[in-house]
Amino acid sequence: MKVDRLVSIIFLLLEKKRVSAQELAEMFEVSPRTIYRDIDAICMAGIPICATSGVGGGFEIMPGYKIEKNVFGTSDLAALLMGLSSLTGVMRGNELIHTLAKVKSFIPADQAKEIEGRVNQIYIDLHPWMGTRDMQPYLEIIQKALEENKLLSLLYLDHKGAQTHRIVEPYQLVSKYSHWYVQCYCRMREDFRLFKLARILSLELQEEGFSPREYPKPQLSVEDMDSSSRKTVILRIHCSLVERLLDYCPFEQFKKEGDSHYIVQLPFVENDYYYDMLLGFGDRCECLSPPKVRSEMRRRIQALASIYESSS
Repeated sequence: MKVDRLVSIIFLLLEKKRVSAQELAEMFEVSPRTIYRDIDAICMAGIPICATSGVGGGFEIMPGYKIEKNVFGTSDLAALLMGLSSLTGVMRGNELIHTLAKVKSFIPADQAKEIEGRVNQIYIDLHPWMGTRDMQPYLEIIQKALEENKLLSLLYLDHKGAQTHRIVEPYQLVSKYSHWYVQCYCRMREDFRLFKLARILSLELQEEGFSPREYPKPQLSVEDMDSSSRKTVILRIHCSLVERLLDYCPFEQFKKEGDSHYIVQLPFVENDYYYDMLLGFGDRCECLSPPKVRSEMRRRIQALASIYESSS
């Protein structure tokens, strides 16, 4: 896990005068390029690191700079522990355990009980409510590929049910709404794609490496998408659907109609995910506008009904 390596590099530089990129790369079994990225990340975190070139050169923390244990306040330590503790539930391995131990070493004895209380105030569970498929093996393979800049070979099931074999360059693991995704550059499509781990039928780490390229931010919300593909639909819903729709829009967009219904303005994208969501609400939801979405809902409902009307 990268977090553990970053913390280890910081402690190493605090203990040693100067360490070269090659020494660090060999020590952590990664490429020098990865070490340079780690050093940039540490600098961005506010720890000043100097680089000296030539024979005997390397990285060192700026003379006179010290990380004192009291640099982390109670809130800082509680936030770090909450984040790391949530990850240990889905990402196993010694790296996170070691990182947790190092963070806990910063906790003063007289603040331990207070910080433990703050950490226990929030519990983050990244597992879905339903489903028994274990994503852990895939997560471990992808983590290793990310660390070593190695290609992945995967058999993927697309939204139409077709299976395709892909060779991809992995760049980022993403967790959203109890689902895991991996942002990759797909060599077959020659573009970046967000692959859902639940749709990956098989996954193998390749020996071949790749040179990392700049990658775009994945589209994880309606706001991230191009404005031309976004719209608002007007729904008439039964009050029993309010709780479910609050996951998608604020209550300010609900307007009471009669004793048992609401008129809702819902952010919408014309794709199977959003149409399936509306269909899942059954007869408790009616799309009032725009006409194009209402017409497509009618077509899909008729197609569904025809399956049950035909003789078996």
